[in-house]
Amino acid sequence: MTTEFKLKPFGIPAMIRLHTSFSRQCLMTLSLVLGLMMASAVVPAAANECPALLNHKFNRLQDDSPQNLCQYSGKVVLVVNTASYCGFTSQYEGLEKLYASYKDKGLVVLGFPSNDFSQEPGNNKEIADFCYNTYGVKFPMFAKTSVKGKEANALFAALIKAGAKAPSWNFNKYLIDREGKLVANYGSTTRPDEKTFVSALEKALAAQ
Repeated sequence: MTTEFKLKPFGIPAMIRLHTSFSRQCLMTLSLVLGLMMASAVVPAAANECPALLNHKFNRLQDDSPQNLCQYSGKVVLVVNTASYCGFTSQYEGLEKLYASYKDKGLVVLGFPSNDFSQEPGNNKEIADFCYNTYGVKFPMFAKTSVKGKEANALFAALIKAGAKAPSWNFNKYLIDREGKLVANYGSTTRPDEKTFVSALEKALAAQ
C-alpha cells in the first residue's frame, strides 16, 4: 500500500506575501546592523570632539544665554580674567586687536569678568556696556564669575589642575592649543602686543 502526498499549488499571492515578509525581515536586520555600527563608530568620535579643558558651559555676558565652550574645539583659545576698574583694564583694547587680527586664523579670546580682586563691582549688563562702549569688545565674554580659590569656576579650576598658576590679579592670560591642551599662562603685566606673547600665540595658530 502506498501513500501519495499531494503538494498544494503555491500561487502568486502566496509568493508575494512570502517575498514581502522576507523583505521586511531583511530591512529590519539591516537597520539593526547599521544602528550597531553607528553606535560603535559615531558615538566615540563625538565624545572625543571636545577636549576636557573646554567641556564646560557658561552664560554669555550680554544675555545670560548658556554657551558650551566645546564650540571652540579646534581653535586656539586665549582665556582672560577681566575687570573694569583695574590698572590693566586698558588691555581690553589690545585683546580686541588680537582677536580681530587672528580670529580668521583660528584664535578666539574668552573673557571672564570677576570681582575676586574687588575691581568689578557692576552687574553683567553694566560690564557688557562698559566693554563695548569703551573698548569695542567683540570677542566672547561670559557672565561675572569667580576665578580663584574654592569658588573658582569649572574652567579656571581645570586650568589650575592642568598646571597653570591661579590668577594673582586681573588680566591673567591662559593659552590653549587646538588640541585643547594648556600651552602657557601669562601674568597681568604681559601685554597683548608683547613680542614673546604674540610669538607663542602665532606658533599655536600655525600648528594644525
